[in-house]
Amino acid sequence: MKPRNRAQFNLRARLAMVAGTLGLCSLALVGRAVDLQLIDNDFYQKQGNARFLRDIEIPVSRGMITDRNGEPLAVSSPVESVWADPQELLKNPARLPELAKALGVPADYLARKVSQRAGKEFMWLKRRISPVAAKKIVALDIPGVASQREFRRFYPQGEAMAHVLGFTDIDDRGQEGLELAFDDWLRGTPGSKRVIRDNRGRIVENVDLIKQAQPGKDLTLTIDRRIQYLAYRELKNALLVSGASSGSVVVLDIASGEVLAMANLPSYNPNAVDVGNRDTHRNRAVTDVIEPGSTMKPLTVAAGLEAGVITPRSTFDTNPGWIPNGRYRTTDTHNYGVLDTTGVIRKSSNVGVSKIAARLSNQAFYDFLRKFGYGQSTQSGFPGEVPGLFPAPARWSGTTKQTMSYGYGISATPIQIAQAYSALANGGKLRAPTFVKGQDNEAREVLDPAIAHEVMKMMQTVTEPGGTATRAAILGYHVAGKTGTARLASGGGYSRKYVSFFAGVVPVDNPRFAMAVVINEPDTSKGWQFGGGGFVSAPVFRNVMEGALRLMDVPPDDIETWLAAQQAAEAKRNGGKPAPIAATAAVEEETAPPVLLPTQGARQ
Repeated sequence: MKPRNRAQFNLRARLAMVAGTLGLCSLALVGRAVDLQLIDNDFYQKQGNARFLRDIEIPVSRGMITDRNGEPLAVSSPVESVWADPQELLKNPARLPELAKALGVPADYLARKVSQRAGKEFMWLKRRISPVAAKKIVALDIPGVASQREFRRFYPQGEAMAHVLGFTDIDDRGQEGLELAFDDWLRGTPGSKRVIRDNRGRIVENVDLIKQAQPGKDLTLTIDRRIQYLAYRELKNALLVSGASSGSVVVLDIASGEVLAMANLPSYNPNAVDVGNRDTHRNRAVTDVIEPGSTMKPLTVAAGLEAGVITPRSTFDTNPGWIPNGRYRTTDTHNYGVLDTTGVIRKSSNVGVSKIAARLSNQAFYDFLRKFGYGQSTQSGFPGEVPGLFPAPARWSGTTKQTMSYGYGISATPIQIAQAYSALANGGKLRAPTFVKGQDNEAREVLDPAIAHEVMKMMQTVTEPGGTATRAAILGYHVAGKTGTARLASGGGYSRKYVSFFAGVVPVDNPRFAMAVVINEPDTSKGWQFGGGGFVSAPVFRNVMEGALRLMDVPPDDIETWLAAQQAAEAKRNGGKPAPIAATAAVEEETAPPVLLPTQGARQ
């Protein structure tokens, strides 16, 4: 019996040992579970979250930009961007050629790009593509490849509005133009949410909303899309006809200072900013300075009237068609003889306006032009706007004031010229140009209203028969304006290339629009006058303003001429001879830029 009892004892001992071992293991497991669930819970929770829990940005749509009538000028459209986890891709190198083909890039390029980011968990593969294209890539089910929502900016008006609006970069941040100036307003604030992603980057659960997204705010501009298109179209046509290299047009609402149109050429497509010449991105209307030429003459006359050194009936002997100017001559294209104050503007006499400036002190002339905004920013708020060049009298030489009186020795931007003419038309009240509808811009008086009206009436003769800008005349409306043709500065002197100007206001009796046209380097192979302001720039003014007056329902202020034209047209339709009406052929008598010839006995 003893051997049997010994066997039973050994079996029981073994069972007890096994049971004890299992019990200890169970106890260890329970202890470990307690440790994981209770004691070191935070540590292990963090480790788990680090692998699957992610905080991701909630993209927001950029605010829409519209014109003054609510027409969209810049809109944001949802797109998809494809991204990847480089570490996951490197675990599946056999899938890289397939992915490269879907992305449209060489396989070796993608492999090198992924290898360079081997220590990262995120990289962009292709950004801002259509949701359909992104879905095809993600549908390949390649580990570590996913997509997310973003927004892309689109500009329906394309090149016509490019310089006003600017564009946004790959991250939807404003880079130029009003997109840059109002970036904080338009961009909004992205939100944030916590999600759980699987090992392929797909969101399997939304855990928590961390921060609410705030979409960008909309922006309503003063720009009128229709007038903007007219300005762009007519400027483009003028450059084609004249062979010019570039140009700018600015249209202002006189009563409010609102910018209704601002066009520049060459332009670019803001929907494809990576293509083309970066130089075309420059908004020449606010960044390029030019010597304003004869567009300065009405302001010189206004300065003389304000100072009381001349009256509208003053006369000036311009014989023999030139006067000394230091070592050079100030010349007119013709010997106009004796001119009254109005005649100086109508014939654009450099000699006559020089004699007016001679009656003014340097300081008085300088202070007057400063009041009209020359030599300082217009305060429009447009990015990159330059103040122009207008030296103080202490830096003037003996000939400076004379040349400044007809637009040399001083530089301004097209928007400054338009602002100055708007002030003349607004009864001598200057307003800062504004691009945002409803923005407050108080006017300040810079000239007596009676004097401003006198100068406007003088400028009206420029577009009438005998003036230098009959091509700017608009049937049914009195037009006030001034041509200008200036030589381009080059190498410390002046080249044989020209800048053609026209600045004008319409209607004269109840001014509504002010407009400046600047065309650079027109073809003058047939003579300088064929590149003159009355020949090249004035028709741009007429064509744009005809459309703007019609679009804005501005009533005519020259009914007599309009009725005469209607009667003539009716008579012609009836087979009779039309009654004679005022000639509208161009009379290009604008004074040439000063001839750079030494005058006998003249001293600097």
